[in-house]
Amino acid sequence: MMRSLFSAVSGLKAHQTKMDVIGNNIANVNTVAYKSQSVTFNDVYYQTTQTASGPNSESGKGGTNAKQIGLGSSVASISTAVSSQGATERTDNAWDLCIAGDCFFVVSNAGETYFTRAGDFKVDVDGALVTSGGAAVMGWVTDPDTNEIIRDKVQPIYVQSPEYTYTAPAATTGVTIKGNINASSTGSSAFTYNFFDSLGNEYQATMTVAFDSTNSDATKSTYTITQGTVTKNGEKTNLIVTAGSSLVFNKNTGASYDANASVKLTFSTQNPTTGTYVDCSNDLANIGTADGTSRVLTMDASGITMYNSATDLTNDVGIVKDGVKTGAGKAVGVMTSVGVNESGQIVASYNNGDTKIIGQIAVTSFPNPAGLEKVGENLYAATLNSGAFDGIGQDITESGGKMTSGYLEMSNVDLSDQFTTMITTQRGFQANSRIITVSDTMLEELINLKR
Repeated sequence: MMRSLFSAVSGLKAHQTKMDVIGNNIANVNTVAYKSQSVTFNDVYYQTTQTASGPNSESGKGGTNAKQIGLGSSVASISTAVSSQGATERTDNAWDLCIAGDCFFVVSNAGETYFTRAGDFKVDVDGALVTSGGAAVMGWVTDPDTNEIIRDKVQPIYVQSPEYTYTAPAATTGVTIKGNINASSTGSSAFTYNFFDSLGNEYQATMTVAFDSTNSDATKSTYTITQGTVTKNGEKTNLIVTAGSSLVFNKNTGASYDANASVKLTFSTQNPTTGTYVDCSNDLANIGTADGTSRVLTMDASGITMYNSATDLTNDVGIVKDGVKTGAGKAVGVMTSVGVNESGQIVASYNNGDTKIIGQIAVTSFPNPAGLEKVGENLYAATLNSGAFDGIGQDITESGGKMTSGYLEMSNVDLSDQFTTMITTQRGFQANSRIITVSDTMLEELINLKR
């Protein structure tokens, strides 16, 4: 039989493989983070009918080249364009993540560790972050005491679980009263302020600012803060609050005489003879701070002015000093949202103003990412030629990369390139088939020599 028949068959097989790869590329043109593949050929073993010879000075004969007949082609490589990033698609889904850089997400599927660029993640019934195929997204958790990331062996990331549903409340130790008292006022006006106890209950105290003619004169105006009532979560209590000092203003400037004016607010219980009240004896252990046998709050009154304007007093929990606010306290925090920042940290927000880092998505990189092996479902496995995963991973920002929430990396398949390659592959396949046809015709002629 003719060698050309078998050479052409090898060419058909090689081009068929290349067409298979092209077909797979086009089939995955809209697959998230798919990396296109390309095929290269090489020639195969040659039959040498005459070896090369060098010049012979004695005979005066020059050198001759070797005579070799090739036996076809084969697939040299099927390469994956791992380092070529696909276009970015906006989805506005908080769990869709796009990697900028050469890193890979780390996932675990049935106990095996894999890697992926596809960030179309979901949250399962247990609150775990998983891929579309159910593989657990791996990363690091936080220290519950310091709220700092513990960079250790990667583990599944949980973004919705009981320990992250709430944040602890804190008792208010100070409040700030701001606003104005009308300079011509000789009567009284009520104001309210809110605060929290150590269990997260919200209180509102009502007090009255009254003009004190006895301690006022031509240069100053004095106002006393009289006893007020306290409600807890909107319900009446037996608590009352009294103030330990007065507010004194300069009549000429309208400003407080004391630039650091503060009022000690002391809480106690009473047994009123009328009205419906609830028992609040236990509240005293949870309110403010201890002052001997009493519980107190500090009220910053330095911002109150006495100008010829309407009386209008407002309050805010906490006291600001040197730009730092302390003692605000807070209610129990209930998680309202959770998302991922550019470094892969998972940040939860709570309705009491708290934010909490509950984990970080780890990534990894390889010395030779093209050496990774595709295993389906947008996953890759490490091989001897890609380099090994150290089990810990890295912060994506260490390599200058970032994660973007609400976006996905799309396929890097270039359709114009694929269709052009398809044409050349089709013509190569066609040409090899013609070789078989012509070789068959030659064999037919040979057979027909004897009729």
